[in-house]
Amino acid sequence: MNAFTPSTPIQMQIRKIIFEKYNDVEIKFTNDEIFESIKQGKDFDPMWIIDDLEPYIIDICKSGLTRNIAQNFTTIWLKLFDPVKKHHCKSCNHEIYLGESEKKECPNPSCNAPI
Repeated sequence: MNAFTPSTPIQMQIRKIIFEKYNDVEIKFTNDEIFESIKQGKDFDPMWIIDDLEPYIIDICKSGLTRNIAQNFTTIWLKLFDPVKKHHCKSCNHEIYLGESEKKECPNPSCNAPI
């Protein structure tokens, strides 16, 4: 990857996409679907490939937002543990999206303030 920095951190873009499109604990979704949505938003490095998204997918699994239910080469199938709720971070002034059982901390990597 080159030095491109998105205006909205990728972590926050992923969470918003999940909230808007997959906010149901019964729905299965993939990293490929998330990647396509990020590309449609145009706030990404055009040199990125699906593999560049993997660390972010691993992070949302570690956070307790999602779980990896299957994997095949570069495709990772995911499901939510809990519904996602929208919050407002007073510290960084962003809309943020957290699962009900996640730690109540801003997922913005430059903030991490308690919510």
